[in-house]
Amino acid sequence: MLTILFSIGILVWTFFLLDGLIGLRKIDVLEKEEVLESGPLLSVVVAARNEEKQISPSILSQLEQTYSNVEWILINDRSIDATGTIIDELTKIDPRMKVIHIDELPDGWLGKNHALYKGTLQATGKWLLFTDADIKFEKEAFAKALHYFERHQLDHLTAAPNLSANRFWLKSFVAFFLFGFSYFKRPWLANNPKSKTGTGIGAFNLVSTEAYLAFGTHKKLKMRPDDDLQLGMKMKKAGYRQRIVTALKLIEVEWYGSLKEAFVGLEKNTFAGLHYRISMVLFAVLGVFITNVLPFVMIFSANKLVALLSFGNIFLCGILYIFVIKKLTLFSPMLFFVFPITALLFIYSIVRSSILTFIRGGIVWRGTTYRLSELRKKD
Repeated sequence: MLTILFSIGILVWTFFLLDGLIGLRKIDVLEKEEVLESGPLLSVVVAARNEEKQISPSILSQLEQTYSNVEWILINDRSIDATGTIIDELTKIDPRMKVIHIDELPDGWLGKNHALYKGTLQATGKWLLFTDADIKFEKEAFAKALHYFERHQLDHLTAAPNLSANRFWLKSFVAFFLFGFSYFKRPWLANNPKSKTGTGIGAFNLVSTEAYLAFGTHKKLKMRPDDDLQLGMKMKKAGYRQRIVTALKLIEVEWYGSLKEAFVGLEKNTFAGLHYRISMVLFAVLGVFITNVLPFVMIFSANKLVALLSFGNIFLCGILYIFVIKKLTLFSPMLFFVFPITALLFIYSIVRSSILTFIRGGIVWRGTTYRLSELRKKD
């Protein structure tokens, strides 16, 4: 049985490796792009809930952008900390900023999605940039992205930022997450105009206002916790022109401060990404264990063929891991040495998210509970 399983595994990893090597080469590096020095108005829409520690450095980094024809719509989404006060103070620095304070969340909306939608109603630019309240930008980030956007005549551009992490196990977990995301979602297909597969990243989702309105706005994503990913996926599926690039030296975010925070943060996304289905949870858990853990155990098997096939699975997986990590992060590929442990941690996060969602009857996001029955209905 293991012989057959690992033989199939080698075929699967061979496909993933070839697909990944070809696909990753098609993802451009935004740092190499020229800058757009002047042009139409860009509207930056930032939704913030209880972001008093992060929002000021993020906005200040944006105010230093070399592309100057920008307006900011900052939305304080029912914050109970000093976020609203900080946003109001920021407007005194630059008159290009508009502020919206939201006190109530209407039925049928997730807070962030509603806040972003309300922000777009105040936007007047040719382009809309949806970004989070904890992202830091280098000075030419906007200028290079807009030049790339215009050069390729796009409707949507998303950029992979540098996901910074200071702690070893958090760093290894982030690396594994990106690795799994790469071969599960195959984000490079966003750059293939013949493919209907798209992607989106919350740190940087740039869309033309015309395409966004024609697509249907965030009204199409009302109850999606993974709104950033879904925006890209649904726009590409609808036929809009899309690309993904890396911007590891232009855009940075500390994904989570610790491994514990990562587990808590993934509570809202993990089960949603599996469409709230137990069958998908079981498939994901078994799939990760069989492909990412079991070969590392069975390489010590007394059966030489099983051990050899296990090594083949590990080798192919490792080659793909190295290429993904080098392309999508600034981390060391040496993190592969703890790969099976981080795979187990990821399995734990899937199981934890699913169980907590059922126990709570929904997800808790930024202090607001959203019922599972409503989330499933809108999925």
